[in-house]
Amino acid sequence: MTQQNNTRAGIALMIAATVVFALQDGISRHLAGTYNTYMVVMIRYWFFAAFVVAQALRAPGSIAATARTNQLGLQILRGVLLAGEICVAVYAFTILGLIESQAVFICYPLLVAALSGPVLGEKVGWRRWSAIGVGCIGVLIILQPGVGVFNPWAVIPLISALMFAIYGLLTRYAARRDTTATSFFWTGIAGAVAMTAVGVWFWEPMQGGDWLWMGLLCLTGVLGHWLLIKCYEMAEASAVQPFAYFHLMWSAILGISVFGESLRPTVVAGATLVIAAGLFTLWRERRQS
Repeated sequence: MTQQNNTRAGIALMIAATVVFALQDGISRHLAGTYNTYMVVMIRYWFFAAFVVAQALRAPGSIAATARTNQLGLQILRGVLLAGEICVAVYAFTILGLIESQAVFICYPLLVAALSGPVLGEKVGWRRWSAIGVGCIGVLIILQPGVGVFNPWAVIPLISALMFAIYGLLTRYAARRDTTATSFFWTGIAGAVAMTAVGVWFWEPMQGGDWLWMGLLCLTGVLGHWLLIKCYEMAEASAVQPFAYFHLMWSAILGISVFGESLRPTVVAGATLVIAAGLFTLWRERRQS
């Protein structure tokens, strides 16, 4: 992948990707509110697998070259973990809604920073630990475990964030020996196989109109990944990553205007702390690199 160092184009592509991913979350919430989550994610992965196979066929050496890896177990674990994370995240949308789920989920960069030491052997200084602590306070403000009756379902997006953080760390580890194309290929294939093994047992007849929504969900999934790939071709990850937080804003707009969700002041305050801590962590990473 050739780096073009066009930061403005990279930022525009990242913001476009967050719009697409927010739409994807909204469609997932709609479909998973009517049909089984496993079935919805399974069909989405079928399309994703077809996309990565098509990409591999166009690459030099075709599928054999793209799929070649000497850490197959790690690649399969990554793919299965991401598929499981998507199931947990979609389920959280149906229980808590888009706004509160995303407000908690955005703490995943802090979890990546916290786990990068024990998992990858990277150095985590006191400044990053301070940012992680601030982010944890923000998550606690959103969850409100000591105010009134604590809703245990609110932990679901936190589990999703932890799974995604581990997936991100495993992806970093895999990148030491495999190309991005290889990791991307196994993400789609392993996830599709895992979701098919589970999802076929939860198949439900789908109404004609909902097949259109399902098709749009599959298309937004592919479009979102394509936009991210092009984004990282255009600019450095550290320059565009802060704009990934636009995802929360689009999700909030969608949740309020389409699903009738409300924006609690504690969610705004907590999410602000989490985002500030995340941006500081990204800034520290960029300075050190």
